[in-house]
Amino acid sequence: MTITAGTTRAPKGVGAEPRQPAVVPPEGDNGSRPRGGPRPSGRRRYLRRETVAARAALRRRYWATLPARLRFLRAVTVSLTAALALLLLLAGQAATGTWDSVADRDAPRTTSAADLNLALNDMDAQAANILLSSGNAGQGRLVTPYDKAIGFYGAARREIGHDLRALAVAAQGDRADERTVESLTDGFAEYQELLGRALENDGHNGGKAAALADYRRATDLLQQHLLPDARALVESNDRAFDGRYARARSGLSAQLVAVLALGALLLAVLGLLQWCLARRFHRVLNPGVLAATVCTLVAVVLGAQLLSSSAADLRVARRDAFDSVVALSRARAVAYDANADESRYLLDPERRDRYARSFLAKSQQLYGVKGATPGTYDDGLAATWKAYRDDRNDLRFTGEFRRELDNITFPGERAAAEKTVDAFAVYQRDDRTIRALLAAGKEHEAAEFCMGWEPGTSNAHFGEWMAALDQVTGVNQAHFDSSVRQGRSAVGVLLPWAGGLLLAAAALTALGLRPRLAEFR
Repeated sequence: MTITAGTTRAPKGVGAEPRQPAVVPPEGDNGSRPRGGPRPSGRRRYLRRETVAARAALRRRYWATLPARLRFLRAVTVSLTAALALLLLLAGQAATGTWDSVADRDAPRTTSAADLNLALNDMDAQAANILLSSGNAGQGRLVTPYDKAIGFYGAARREIGHDLRALAVAAQGDRADERTVESLTDGFAEYQELLGRALENDGHNGGKAAALADYRRATDLLQQHLLPDARALVESNDRAFDGRYARARSGLSAQLVAVLALGALLLAVLGLLQWCLARRFHRVLNPGVLAATVCTLVAVVLGAQLLSSSAADLRVARRDAFDSVVALSRARAVAYDANADESRYLLDPERRDRYARSFLAKSQQLYGVKGATPGTYDDGLAATWKAYRDDRNDLRFTGEFRRELDNITFPGERAAAEKTVDAFAVYQRDDRTIRALLAAGKEHEAAEFCMGWEPGTSNAHFGEWMAALDQVTGVNQAHFDSSVRQGRSAVGVLLPWAGGLLLAAAALTALGLRPRLAEFR
């Protein structure tokens, strides 16, 4: 048998070496590996590939399939709804706290300090009127002025005690105000003692000189210590109120922006959810998601209205109304002090020049006429006031009345403010009459005209002036109270509606998606 050379095949499974598959190194690897494992660069690439794979798996699980996308959008919708509801709840609580602070603390503290300032001036004026009208131990007494002065003196003293107690409570926690109230309380006790001695001495025959000496010490204490402290309390409380107002307005603005941004994001997610449903199920709209979108839109509008109206009401309460209340309260306190200067002028001949200058300075505080003297003030007042009545943009004068006329906001306020200045001008002319009578040697007639309450006398005109001032103050106080009520009402009405609509939106979204998700089970 001849054996032919050539290629022979071994039987399968017999004598054949098993073929090993080729080992392909990872991309960028030449196949050689150092001892201890893969090179660092290879490990990083391996970890990167694992991360990408994990992310891909998450996408497939939470987004790649339609049920996953629907569940994800449902979770986002509920989360945004809860966040928006929480934001509105916190904003509503903050607004409620602001209104409570404004109505129950900030405004009362400021007005109490202003009332204290006024009551101190009134008490001192009535003490001067008592001494001026009492005669000599009751002989030659001006009965009506004396009786009225006694009544007003007691009322002013009670008002001061009430205001000091209120301010002591309000000052707790503010060490500077606490010290001021303590100083006022101690000073007022000394002041009462001096006035008490003056009135006691005045009751004795020939005791007028001793009474006047005690009254001088009392009024000096008032002017140098008590009134500056009272005015400092007015300014301190007003500044604190203004600071809280600015912070509250800033907070409301920031909350409004956040509500609008969060609401727009929630509406966008609901729109995307509606689009996904329409594309997959070939339906134009999903009723549940549509209803949730409408509820969300209305809730966002109500929340924005709540915050914007709160900011507007707060501005009206503080800037339009309370700024005028403070200015007019200061004006009233200054008016009572000026009225006291007239009585002091008649009571104390040695200090008449001093009290005349003081009366002019206080008149300038109320209605400032540039360069005016006691002899030229009336003409300056008449000229500048006529210029204003001809052109209401012509405000050449300064002072508290100018501050009020610059802040006219409400119906009826301008007429009341102009009436106040007209009454002030009449009272100023009465002061010249008093001085003219005194210069003519008619001291008794001057005192009767100064303290009389019959029509046409100085006190009667002063009462008309204060009634006009009270009227314009009342206009502003009424609008302050109205703004507080509206602000509180907006929170109480709009916040529950907005919160309820957001809860309904979350529930409607879940109900709208439930039958669609059930199709995939």
